[in-house]
Amino acid sequence: MDSAKHAGDVAVAIARTYGVETMFTLSGGHVFPLYDGAVHEGMRILDVRHEQSAVFAAEATARLTRNPGLAVLTAGPGITNGVSGVATAHFNGTPVIVMGGRAPQSRWGSGALQELDHPPLLEPITKLAFTATSAESIGPDVEMAFRSAIAPHRGPVFLDFYMDHLFAPAPEHASEALTPSPLEPDSDQLAAIARLIAEAERPVLVLGSDVWMERAEEAARDFAEEYRLPVIPNGQGRGILPSGHELLVTRARGMAFGQADLVIVAGAPLDFRLGYGWFGGKNGAPLAKVVHLADAPSQLATHMEPWVRRPAICPCCSGG
Repeated sequence: MDSAKHAGDVAVAIARTYGVETMFTLSGGHVFPLYDGAVHEGMRILDVRHEQSAVFAAEATARLTRNPGLAVLTAGPGITNGVSGVATAHFNGTPVIVMGGRAPQSRWGSGALQELDHPPLLEPITKLAFTATSAESIGPDVEMAFRSAIAPHRGPVFLDFYMDHLFAPAPEHASEALTPSPLEPDSDQLAAIARLIAEAERPVLVLGSDVWMERAEEAARDFAEEYRLPVIPNGQGRGILPSGHELLVTRARGMAFGQADLVIVAGAPLDFRLGYGWFGGKNGAPLAKVVHLADAPSQLATHMEPWVRRPAICPCCSGG
């Protein structure tokens, strides 16, 4: 694109650099410049019947492609209708960018169509929720939204634009999609994990959705096969080991967890799906030692104290 026609072009051009191919939306006048930008940038526009569907579709796309998803919602009820989808992205740790329209700043406070201050409604279920302050700030603000969404631990970001700013001319913004730097492994904790594996008689490895989302599936499979660890997949961890693989023990899940003496949980929360992190203890067996590996400190279990807690997606892709 030689020059931006308006701020909508700038916003969409940045989304393209982060791998966004489809804009999910329900047409609304507050966000028309973003549609222009999609046309100019060759981005597919998929118009749905309800804003909730737009955000759900963006979330599903992000989970499947491992690139950020994009939903564009018009002001007021358009944005409030999308809250359920944003909440889903929040709990799933999915990088979804929700761009919203906003009543014109020049008319703010005078009762403009669908005037509502959206960020306070979205703050509890997003990594970041804010309003671009000017047409000139839209480029840097959109860049910040995408970088925040993909940084560990991934999640949704909400950004809205005053309607008059979105229609205004704006300078182009040089954008370069950045990949978050991997966490450096803690050598002492990796050594502790290695000792636990060596000592274990009935270890189990749980591979969760974050292993897939962080593109660590090959390293995780190599790790399981090298150390001959029985594997139970969770969420999008299903498929990392193909159906019928000799190390999959999904059909004996209860027995494996009940008799395990070591459970390594990589990329999954210690929530109700995993018995809140309590394993072993079946038929008189002692409770299992637990290693919890996550992509960010915020995702490590706080309701219990695992044997090893480490913010790294799995030992194999953290240098161990």
